[in-house]
Parts: sequence; structure tokens; C-alpha cells
Amino acid sequence: MLASPPPQLPLLKRIPPGLWTALVWVAATVQPLVEYVLMPPRHEYSLSYLRDGLDSLMTQALLTLAFLVVLTGSALLRRRTAVAYGLVIVGTIISSVAWRQDEVSPLQFLGVDVALCYVAATRPRRTAITATVGTLGVLAGYLVPRWAAGGESGTASEPFVALTVIIAWLIGNSVHQARAHTAELHARGTAQAITAERLRIAREMHDTVAHSIGIIALQAGAAVRVVETQPARAREAMITVEQVGRETLAGLRRMLGALRQAEQGQGPATRDQEPNGHDQGHARAPLRPTVGLADLERLAATTTAAGVRVEVWWQGKRHPLPADIDLAAFRIVQEAVTNVVRHATVDRCQVKIEYREDELVVEVVDRGTGSGTNTTNTHTGFGLVGMRERIALLDGRFTAGPLPGGGFRVAALIPVPTAAGDEPVAKAGTK
Repeated sequence: MLASPPPQLPLLKRIPPGLWTALVWVAATVQPLVEYVLMPPRHEYSLSYLRDGLDSLMTQALLTLAFLVVLTGSALLRRRTAVAYGLVIVGTIISSVAWRQDEVSPLQFLGVDVALCYVAATRPRRTAITATVGTLGVLAGYLVPRWAAGGESGTASEPFVALTVIIAWLIGNSVHQARAHTAELHARGTAQAITAERLRIAREMHDTVAHSIGIIALQAGAAVRVVETQPARAREAMITVEQVGRETLAGLRRMLGALRQAEQGQGPATRDQEPNGHDQGHARAPLRPTVGLADLERLAATTTAAGVRVEVWWQGKRHPLPADIDLAAFRIVQEAVTNVVRHATVDRCQVKIEYREDELVVEVVDRGTGSGTNTTNTHTGFGLVGMRERIALLDGRFTAGPLPGGGFRVAALIPVPTAAGDEPVAKAGTK
């Protein structure tokens, strides 16, 4: 019942993409600076990173500007991705200008590849393709002038760097497609769970309506038989007919608006059909008599026998509830208590039913340390989705989540129409 904290991601995945970009770019920029400028002279030297290449103040200013531009782009990568990516490329170009280079350094361009991978993974496909084409255009801007001037005397680095750019786009695009597919599956599963819950509510409403119509028929028949000999009893019977009819009509109005949205032949409804297409749902899951808060004593005894003691606290003046509200309240308690037995390492839980003037409060609390799987997970579990759907159909409020000191709490506040009468005050206590 207790929702466990989300699993910790590996350290490498917890590092923001902007920080990855900055780390890779700065490392590629500092490495030749340390190796060819700051270290003592050696026999090896570089034509691209001369020891006196940074002697002029203009060169130092350009390299400093390159650092500032790239670090700014890395910091903005999540909030302003397109602008940030452009800044990373501009900073890379400024860095090559500072060293008076006429070709791209493959190591220096790895920071651009990291940023491009993030763009392809998180932004629309058109944006990612535009960024990739623009990057290839920058590489062509280095290579084409050298070819045109005949100054290319060796193997150019730009084609190799272009290959790394395409690979970065392919990796980011694959991540983007995987995330989109996962989101689609989750949305489809949630929609199916909601549809299944609506269909289950429809079956339970069938029981409620059938029961109410039966009461109406009996009371109307009794009124007809005694209307001449016992007018008072006939009047009481007709009052009952009116009361039950109004409650049933109110329940139907609350339910039908949502139930009509469920498309026929989709979701869990099709699972109740045999291969030949004939509906066997009633044969597999026969309709049961309507239950309500009066059955909490039986539920508590059954759960206690399963090893978890259920303490039921009644507060306020108990009075008859509309059948759909009574049923929803019982189902909320039943689902929450079932989750305590399944997922919380605890030997007891508390159930509070509070009758207010025009509201019903249902609360289930445990102090367990369960795994938080299945229905307790607010993101992937469907038990909480079903409970929330029930309360939403009744225009109520539903909350579920871990408690600060440990444990889990499920609470629902359901508005109740004006009751026809009140029962004697029930004593508050434990069960």
C-alpha cells in the first residue's frame, strides 16, 4: 500500500545533458592547451595548436569568448534547446578561429554531437533534422574552401566528423521514438483501465437499478392492494416508491454521462467474448447483489483472518445513503484494504467513515513499508485509477499518497444528496 520512492537512476543518467555537453567540450578544448602549451617543450609538436598560438590578447579573448558561449549554451540546453544548440556550434567555430585553424578538430566536435543527440531525443523530428543539416553545412563551410583553393593535401577530417554527427542524430532519434512508443502504450493502458472501470460500474449499476425497480414494484403493488382499506400504509408505500425512484434517477444521471463515452467493442469489454464473438461476460462474471458500507463488518472480519487487523471507526450520525454512493464508498475501502494486505508490511490498518451533513468521508490509513508496486503506484498502477474514476463520477475528491512519517493514506470525499431520514447515532469505536 505504501508507495516506494522512485528508483535511483545510474549516476551517468542523472547528469543533465547540458553538463555532459559542457564537460566534453571543455575537456576537448583544455587537452591541447595543456599538452602543447602548458607542458614543457617536447620533440612532438602540433601544427594546429602552436605554443605561441595564444600569445596575442585577441586570441585569448576569442578563446575566452568561446568558453562563455558554449557554457551558456550548455546551461540553456533544456529550456531553450534550439538557441542553446546554436550557441554550442558558434562557440566551437570561435574556438577554431582563436587557434587560426582551417579545419575541424574531431575531438572538439564531440561536444556538438552530445548536444545534437539531446536535440534529436527531445525535440520534434523536423527540428532535429534542421539542426543536423545545419551542422553538416558548418562542416562543409570548412572543407569546401580548402578544396576550392587546392590546399587540401591530406585526409580531411570533416567527412569523419560528419559521420559522427549522423550517428548522434540516429541515436537521439531512436531514443525519441522509444519514448513516444512508451508514452503511447501508457496512454492506451490507462484508457483501457478507465474503460474497464466504467464497464464494471455499469454492471454494478445494473444490480442497483434492478434492486430499486424491484422495491418500487413491490411497494406499488402493496399500495394498490391497501389503498382503499389502509390509506396511511398506501401513502407510506408511495413515499418509498418516490424516494427510491429519485435516488435511482440521480445515480443514473451521474453515471450515464461517463458510461456513454466508453466505445463499444474496445478495451476490457472484448475480453468477455468467446472466440465465436458471443458475449459471455455474464457467464464469466455473474452479477452480484449490491454491497455497501453495511458490509464493512464482514470485510473487516475477512481481512483480519488474512492477517491484517482492520479497525473501523464510525463518526457522525449514520443515515441511509444513495445506493451508488454507498457502493462506491465500500469499493474504495475494499480496494484500499486489499492493497494493504498485498503490498504493505503491516499487521493493521485504520478505516474511518465520517458522516457529515452533506458529505461522506472515507479514509484508509496504514503505517506499512510496502514495495509500492501494482495499484499503489500512481503512475503505472490501475487500482488508484479505478478509485479515482469512481469518485470523479460522483463529483467527489480523491487523494492517495505516502504519509510524511511513513505509511500510506487513501481518502475520498463524496457529496451526498439530502437524505430522507437518519438512523440512530452510531457509537465511534474500533472494530
